[in-house]
Amino acid sequence: MPIDFLLERFAACGDADAIVWNDRAYSYRWLLNRIRHWRHHIAETGVPEHANVALVADFSPNAAALLLALAGHGCVVLPMTPAISESKQEEYLALGECTWRVRIGADDEAGLEALGGESRHELFGMLKASGHPGLVLFSSGSTGKSKGVVHDFEQLLENYRKPRAALRTIAFLLFDHIGGINTMLHTLASGGCLIVADDRSPDGVLDAIARHRAELLPTSPTFLNLVLLSDAIRRHDLSSLKVIAYATEPMPETTLARLRELLPGVRFHQNYGLSEVGILRSKSESSDSLWVQVGGEGYETRVVDGVLQIKAQSAMLGYLNAPSPFTEDGWFVTGDVVERKGDYFRFLGRQSELINVGGEKVYPAEVENVVRTLENVAEAVVYGEKNPILGNIVCARVTLVEPEDRAAFTARLKQHCAAVLKRHQVPVKVEITAGPQHTDRFKKVRIP
Repeated sequence: MPIDFLLERFAACGDADAIVWNDRAYSYRWLLNRIRHWRHHIAETGVPEHANVALVADFSPNAAALLLALAGHGCVVLPMTPAISESKQEEYLALGECTWRVRIGADDEAGLEALGGESRHELFGMLKASGHPGLVLFSSGSTGKSKGVVHDFEQLLENYRKPRAALRTIAFLLFDHIGGINTMLHTLASGGCLIVADDRSPDGVLDAIARHRAELLPTSPTFLNLVLLSDAIRRHDLSSLKVIAYATEPMPETTLARLRELLPGVRFHQNYGLSEVGILRSKSESSDSLWVQVGGEGYETRVVDGVLQIKAQSAMLGYLNAPSPFTEDGWFVTGDVVERKGDYFRFLGRQSELINVGGEKVYPAEVENVVRTLENVAEAVVYGEKNPILGNIVCARVTLVEPEDRAAFTARLKQHCAAVLKRHQVPVKVEITAGPQHTDRFKKVRIP
């Protein structure tokens, strides 16, 4: 059974804390017994092996137990968060050919229901033929239709066979995200403790760190910027915190420098991963550096035309509804533009976000980093807009700390950028907005 090594590890951890949820600690003994309970219940209810099961839940003790119990039963698991709309859930259910659904409520009670139908996609056929469980993750679909990523769950679990440091870890990235799944599996496979913060605001997360003595916070640069803006660091005891691991988007140098100043005892670590290939092992050049090594056992990397490509043993089987993104020789084209320095990479941004101004390349993150050094700027998002002469122009959408005259601020921003950036990088169009410029997953929204 693919989860046997995890069950053995849980048994060895005994009464140690496995999960903290709603301020209550659940032991590894409890988790092990709950996985056994759910495996028995799944079989008794008549869920066939290799059924496609939607698991609608946030992080909770039963959500963790059910995810592993379903994998142990050989099912294809499709995690979804309850926060996504009903229409999006229906889209995912249809795309994932789900025949069963489990809903876990705010009280951590689970309800299992049969949906009917059958799974016919060739990727599900491959899993059934191999006898392996599956995991399906969905892209956000913010710039188009969501893609369904199909993994061999047994192969993915191999990444956690070797235990790492046992840390008390905040579950920040969501249950249906590769980063969230990685946080849970990495923490539990290593005998650590997964701490579920019921409030994902800066004060809510930092309060959870203080109250439950968390040691590791995996999060996004956008959230860390909001932490700085809120000044929450000064309101909470973060003496237990050892590591902040950031990923999902480029880290602004200004944000990293300010965090290093405020949290000198914390190590900052850049993670890298994708739904299609899993989370790679990474090593930052230093806590104040944006250069990082990525790879590790089971992964190879190469750069072609400035874009990172990855070959992984744990790579997805394919998309449910899109062409294969792999090259003929088996490399996944990430779409991430990088600079290379020996064994280290620096991520410049997504190839799809690059702005071509009269043949000159502009990376939004580079311009945003300069804009954010301007006084009174809370958030900045840079994007391209079509232009009949230049092809594209650079635009900046800015959230201010305090209200300011639009014309005066625009002139100040352009003057500030012109002193640091090349002419084609300076924003031509500046918009001031009062609303947030990130998703509920704390990732920047670059759509104009």
